[in-house]
Amino acid sequence: MSQTIALLGAFDTKGSEYAFVKERIEEAGFQTLTIDVGVLAEPAFQPDIASSEIAKAGGVNLASLRAEGDRGKAVSAMSEGAAITVARLYAEDRFHGILSMGGTGGTSVACKAMRALPLGGPKVMVSTAAGTDVSAYVGVKDIVMIPSIVDVAGINPISREVFSRAAGAICGMVSAKIPKGADRPLIAASMFGNTTTCIDHARGILENAGYDVLVFHCTGTGGRTMESLIESKWVVGVLDLTTTEWADEIVGGVFAAGPDRLRAAAQNGIPAVIGPGCLDMVNFGAPDTIPEKFNGRVFYEHNPNVTLMRTTPEECRRIGEAMTQRINESVGPVSVLLPKQGVSMIDLEGAPFHSPEAQEVLLDTIRNGLRDDISCVTMDCEMNAVEYAEHAANTLLAQLNSVGVQ
Repeated sequence: MSQTIALLGAFDTKGSEYAFVKERIEEAGFQTLTIDVGVLAEPAFQPDIASSEIAKAGGVNLASLRAEGDRGKAVSAMSEGAAITVARLYAEDRFHGILSMGGTGGTSVACKAMRALPLGGPKVMVSTAAGTDVSAYVGVKDIVMIPSIVDVAGINPISREVFSRAAGAICGMVSAKIPKGADRPLIAASMFGNTTTCIDHARGILENAGYDVLVFHCTGTGGRTMESLIESKWVVGVLDLTTTEWADEIVGGVFAAGPDRLRAAAQNGIPAVIGPGCLDMVNFGAPDTIPEKFNGRVFYEHNPNVTLMRTTPEECRRIGEAMTQRINESVGPVSVLLPKQGVSMIDLEGAPFHSPEAQEVLLDTIRNGLRDDISCVTMDCEMNAVEYAEHAANTLLAQLNSVGVQ
């Protein structure tokens, strides 16, 4: 049986363009599954999944949506419906890759649907927005963005070339053979420059125990990507010792990972060991990019493009409260490991960010805010000490063993 490629788009306004791509894909020996998200009029050809079905999945009636003529409401409703429907169809093995084409509205609808698919599922978006900052569309998923060059409006010498190549791209992605390897269970770990020594040592212990460790740099995107992989059940355990993105989330730095940081492992029962790595710092760009409201604070130039700001005791309290709220959602094994002598390389005694008061508030808030049944160990050492890394790694190994992961 040949593989199937889903085509998702507005078949009322871009029917001829999708018919063209559909023909190219079927010429290459693939089947197609057409999904209509158009709301303005009847489709140019009969789709496999009608826009009325998409609207219903999004909680609205298509006729009412058309009558209202509210473009913003239509995009929102069809985005929700497309994401729900596409995820269901993929889970049912109805298609093996997806392609869409459109302007900013169509890109918004299609990319939300693509973000509902797991990592590895082929996803191609031909968009007028490609070539700009597409992070809002792509998020942390593996969506391939292809610039449409001209608008998705008719078949002409340019669009014929772009659309045909896009069809070839999705066909190639779907037919690609992924070689098997000697894969070992995966563990996700969070790291920053100031916790590298700790994570490197812990990683060595975990790898010697038979695991592969995926290390994510805590730049906001790194944390969100890690959370996405945890939620998708790619990993069996989490060594989340560098939770610095919470400092940026609470205070307003540039490396915030969003309010759901720490939730994926907690809500999915994935064994996790959590630490307060680099919560002494908030990240900004070059000095001239720092908001004026922070004038007079303690700063440290990490490099010409990254300036760190020391968190205050009050900010540490708020950070600790936010973190424990998420950790307390845990339904699986979780342990918190607190280093009494410092959470990064630059808050040790004699270092630029040394602040015993802020450190005490941070650790006390975390320790006192956790559920009684959650293990919390305070160690009289700093984050990058060998004993801290070894305790963290061995604690995670014990958790994995307790749930039967070998």
